[in-house]
Amino acid sequence: MTSQTTLDILLLSFGVIGLLTALTLLGEFLRARQPEGRADPVVETFMTRVHSWWAMVILLSLAVLTGEVAVLLLFAFASFAALREFLTYAYKRRADHLSLALAAFVILPLQYVFVGLGWTGLLAVFIPVYAFLLLPIVSALRGDPQRFLVRVAEMQWGLMICVFCVSHVPALLTYEVGDGAEDRSVLLIVFLAMVVQFGEFFDYYAGRRFGRRKLAPAVSPKTLEGVLTGIAAAALIGAGLSWITPFGLAGAAAMAAMAAAAGMFGSLVFAAIKRDKCVKDWSHLIPGQGGFLDQLAGVIFAAPLFYHVTLLVWG
Repeated sequence: MTSQTTLDILLLSFGVIGLLTALTLLGEFLRARQPEGRADPVVETFMTRVHSWWAMVILLSLAVLTGEVAVLLLFAFASFAALREFLTYAYKRRADHLSLALAAFVILPLQYVFVGLGWTGLLAVFIPVYAFLLLPIVSALRGDPQRFLVRVAEMQWGLMICVFCVSHVPALLTYEVGDGAEDRSVLLIVFLAMVVQFGEFFDYYAGRRFGRRKLAPAVSPKTLEGVLTGIAAAALIGAGLSWITPFGLAGAAAMAAMAAAAGMFGSLVFAAIKRDKCVKDWSHLIPGQGGFLDQLAGVIFAAPLFYHVTLLVWG
């Protein structure tokens, strides 16, 4: 990694830390305004999210400063944890144990090996084609047809969202930013993570403060006003971060808005799945914020779209 890229990452890290410090102070100020013994649920959720972001920012900063291998390992672990959470609530039987083991301990590592080797063609088809064909065969050979389609579909969907989609974040490392400046591609990961996370933050806060028109009342409290505010905020943040991307000012704003919108609708999809499974959070790994899937929901839907548009338009 060049000294300029390292300096840019450090500047971004200090900037985000400064922003999180300001948000933490804002949350404490809002808390102090509440009557004694009473707590505002919106403020408390806001503070919990800010606290969880501290940990995520520190982990991502350390990974990108350490190098590509650390980034790959970080997202491979995130995929494994997310897949474990998803499959916990998937319908499965004893006949699926071998397929589940292959998914977690063979297919998942191979997907990230392909990312690390830069085999972009194979990483694009390995799970949606070959894994989709292999795993149902393995389960069928075990001889249990009960709810076979449901079992296979949930296992395949878990692989798609937890491994295939998440792996497109470190896959951005294969993109060359500028003339031979491959190491600056790591900044695209920072860009994607920031615009999606902050877009969701503004969506949540605005939606609960002045949102009126709910998009899907039976699924989520997400509102049209909140989504539009989140997309606009992400576009502004993306424009401010345009200097770390090859997109230019308008392109960075458009890419940020696109990624944030995809992330918000992805969160809506995950809310529908949790309603169907009758769970509030995928796990209790992060106090008050659920598990890896709860934190990655937006990035899961945004990453493949962001990756392919980047390659198609600026590749």
